[in-house]
Amino acid sequence: MLPPQGFCIRSPPAGRSGHSRTPHPVHSNTLPEWPMSNSLDLPKPPADTRVVVAMSGGVDSSVVAAILKEQGYDVVGITLQLYDAGEGARRAGSCCAGQDIHDARRVAETLGIHHYVLDYEDRFRKAVINPFAASYLAGETPIPCVACNQTVKFRDLLATAQDLGADALATGHYIESRQNGAHRSLYRPADLDRDQSYFLYGTTQEQLDFLRFPLGGLTKPQTRELAERHGLVVAAKPDSQDICFVAKGRYSDVIRKLRPEASEPGDIVHLDGRHLGRHAGIVHYTIGQRRGLGIAAADPLYVVALDPATAQVVVGPREALATRRLTLRDVNWLGRTDPADMAAADEEIFVRVRSTRPPAPARIQVENGVWTVELASGEDGVAPGQACVFYRGEGVGAEVLGGGVISVTDRPQRAQRAAPVLAAE
Repeated sequence: MLPPQGFCIRSPPAGRSGHSRTPHPVHSNTLPEWPMSNSLDLPKPPADTRVVVAMSGGVDSSVVAAILKEQGYDVVGITLQLYDAGEGARRAGSCCAGQDIHDARRVAETLGIHHYVLDYEDRFRKAVINPFAASYLAGETPIPCVACNQTVKFRDLLATAQDLGADALATGHYIESRQNGAHRSLYRPADLDRDQSYFLYGTTQEQLDFLRFPLGGLTKPQTRELAERHGLVVAAKPDSQDICFVAKGRYSDVIRKLRPEASEPGDIVHLDGRHLGRHAGIVHYTIGQRRGLGIAAADPLYVVALDPATAQVVVGPREALATRRLTLRDVNWLGRTDPADMAAADEEIFVRVRSTRPPAPARIQVENGVWTVELASGEDGVAPGQACVFYRGEGVGAEVLGGGVISVTDRPQRAQRAAPVLAAE
């Protein structure tokens, strides 16, 4: 049974709104053929299968709703109000705020599906924004999208979908999930340029068995073609950019508003001990940063360490950024093989330490609950707070084995020891 009025803000299904657009079948040689019986691999026929679609107001989730509606599923759209609309609602590239909610409603009207808007602002602030600020104050570079998927979307929204009697929660992420034995596993999608597996490593097995990702076999151009053929108003809408709740990319403004102590000034020091200048808060810096340091130097300098205890920013040459060994925390393992067995067999896996980089060879080791990763070729600019995601294989269809948060790197020890040593001088 769908919720009563007052459970959430509801936009009516088409037919009652006067909207004249109706979806029409898609026929294109460039588009894949979906099985019309049950493309989501669920036990009941589509007409008896309720699917909640997380509709952000963008083209991807809108196409998911269109595909499933066309295939005969009982589709219910839900959009989350995650933060105060304000400036973020009006800027291009935002999501989950004013204009996006309006767009999601219009798509739902076009498709003739029920649509609900849930106020998750308080949950989002506690689960995502506050930890985001705390992580930056600790000298880390967090990924709020990972936290949002782990909590607000795949915990809270998933539970709401189940309360609505849904058989699955579908999203517009570019990733594949397939049955793998008794459970489902995650795999890199057909469009590697849009691969979102880096942000979904924290999905639990229970969540994964309930989730569906219909766009895993599509490329972005194919998705937009589907949107056009279904007459969706968001067909040409730009993709969301940066962090959804950060206006114009100024994340430090958000942090200072929540944590005024983030503006505590401090020293900028070189690895060799030289004092080079002052800064207006370590939240303005991240490992690997070169531009905007506010200091003059004969050779290029990069941020190689941040020490929140002394408010020091440590800089050095590019070679000081090299990292080969990582220690992880909060690891989520999705592989069917025990990680200790993989390590004992010296089995090579692939890892990504940034969403923009391809998987690279590595080995993992687990001792007394401590996870370490040895990178075969090393990486530059790896920052604590970022994710390290594991894969079996590296291309399309590579299995996602899980991942964790980078807590420590072996960046030349002089960099990681520099701040406390300099503070004592």
